Amino acid sequence: MREISMERVNQTREAILNIIESPSLTHEQKLTNLAGQADSLMEVLELPEGLDELLNAPIDRKCICDLSEGHAPMRPRYIVPDYAKFLKEGSSFLQLDPPTDLYEALNSLLIFYKHVPSVTNYPVYVGQLDELLEPFIDTVDEAQAKKLLKMFFTHVDRTVLDSFSHGNLGPKATKAGRLILEVETELENAIPNLTMKYEEGVTDDEFALKAIECALHSAKPSFANHKMFASELTENYVIASCYNGLKLGGGSYTLCRLILGNIAKRAKNIQDFKENQLPYVMDIMARYMDARIRFEVEESGFFENNFLAKEGFIHRDRFSAMYGLVGLADCVNILLEKEGKPGRFGHDEHANDLGVEIMDLIQAFNENHVNPYCEATGGHFLLHAQVGLAEDEHVTPGTRIPIGEEPEELIDQLRVLSRFHKYFPSGTGDIFPIDLTVHKNPEYILDIIKGSFKENLRYLSFYSSDSDVIRVTGYLVKRSEMEKLDKGMAVLQNTTGLGLGASKNGHILERKVR
Repeated sequence: MREISMERVNQTREAILNIIESPSLTHEQKLTNLAGQADSLMEVLELPEGLDELLNAPIDRKCICDLSEGHAPMRPRYIVPDYAKFLKEGSSFLQLDPPTDLYEALNSLLIFYKHVPSVTNYPVYVGQLDELLEPFIDTVDEAQAKKLLKMFFTHVDRTVLDSFSHGNLGPKATKAGRLILEVETELENAIPNLTMKYEEGVTDDEFALKAIECALHSAKPSFANHKMFASELTENYVIASCYNGLKLGGGSYTLCRLILGNIAKRAKNIQDFKENQLPYVMDIMARYMDARIRFEVEESGFFENNFLAKEGFIHRDRFSAMYGLVGLADCVNILLEKEGKPGRFGHDEHANDLGVEIMDLIQAFNENHVNPYCEATGGHFLLHAQVGLAEDEHVTPGTRIPIGEEPEELIDQLRVLSRFHKYFPSGTGDIFPIDLTVHKNPEYILDIIKGSFKENLRYLSFYSSDSDVIRVTGYLVKRSEMEKLDKGMAVLQNTTGLGLGASKNGHILERKVR
């Protein structure tokens, strides 16, 4: 175990005291934050030389971000249980028999969720809900089914206090799916997040339009290009957390992110960035992730001892890891400025071409780096366009065009985005606030989805410009709850604080309305 400096100990003491004394954190949120402090203090890994200056630096110079996992993760960051197996077989550890009706199915799922860990201490995946509940939906009449679903989703919203929790629907229409959309349209809750897996010719228009109606009321579901995800991850994939494509019965050991704009600041010019600075930082981050993964698999005991693995709800060889990045736009703009060249990412073809060249370098590095415990994805990490943190300033999520610089025409924005979505099997996406008049013409959005997916866009999110529930980056919050927190009042859900930070630092309330 590495020796911890007194300066680090004192910083941690101060952070712990601030958490304990905070008037705006609930008891549950204090416990979660205190656990995070303990994780961050345990420096048991052999860390790559050079990591410290890249990781432990101010946000304007930090080049690698560990996304609050700590150096000794005691469980994988994202866990994706096979809930269908659970409903079919029950669980001996939880002392639950297979459910026989909708009452028992919903009750069993709520119990199971309490025992699915993640980096947030809440389940980041709550299941393919329409398929899970379809066998039970006709055990009660439709009115009773809707009442039970309302109670179920209200329970999740009030107890799974983090909107990185995510459920899936589709691509085929089901009665359960229809009722879920009707209920979520009425409830307008932030949790759980939802994604509809959409494929033209498989998902009928009526079902898709009902999902769009729900999205315009509650900012969910988002729409995933089912054909694209299935071709990369097989049909047994899920969308979890923000918009992360992962293997069912597996998950992601870890997620770190490159802050590309800050890496560009280190470079003399484009050539230096490509040949020296980017490869140097990529290598250190990959080896840091390797160390985390080795600890989880070989030392933490999670896969040997947790009931999820013992009962076959997860399998270690279905896990991979997510190699994330933010700030491609910032990176391109900084490099062009260093070269004395005009142009902005998202607007000028040579700027967009440079973005593609950078992504090709990152993809090539990832394809050449092998981790022995990422068998689920051929020994390689999955690239991920990370959405950002509350404290990010002047850091653009993933490969998005910066807020305030969106092209005037939506089609031009989509054309730029279509060049970058292909790189990210474990998640990327773009968000579009929609003008109120679209409520009268939801077919407009369906046409956007159909056309975009034909052009290999991966993931799209929409919400009404006047909705209380809004999509921040990949997660949802309520404007009304952010206003309470901004006044110093405690709020129920952890992600509200992230949303408030993003509204101030990331200007997420200033997106161009379409």
